Amino acid sequence: MLHPIFEAEVIARSVRRWVVEPRSVGPARHALRENMLVWGLAETADVAELVLSELFTNALRHATVPSDILIETHFEHLPDGIRIQVHDAGSAAPVPREVPDDAEGGRGLSLVDALTGGRWGVSSRDGAGKAVWAVIPSAAPSAGNG
Repeated sequence: MLHPIFEAEVIARSVRRWVVEPRSVGPARHALRENMLVWGLAETADVAELVLSELFTNALRHATVPSDILIETHFEHLPDGIRIQVHDAGSAAPVPREVPDDAEGGRGLSLVDALTGGRWGVSSRDGAGKAVWAVIPSAAPSAGNG
């Protein structure tokens, strides 16, 4: 069953596939920003790029998949913002975790949760794996104010 967020009207969509390597994160961020500029959503591009980076990096780190499988991104312009999806062939759903204050990592999903106001989740997809998605509202909080 799809999450109700997928019932929202999609004004425009961009789908791309990426090699499962850390070097793909930068070009994916650039592609997202380009779409957001075209769609008139430049004011939330910084927040969206940060969210995409976290979701994409999680797919790289935690989705144990064959090296010939690609990561797919979906950027969808919605009436109230943008939905970002990162599809990978891994089956394990990401879960936010508590980390010690002095830990160097492990806060990515907590950050995604804060930046999206809790509008993120995991959905099944056609074929193997999952889609991790997040919705950034048009009036997203600034990435620098938090």
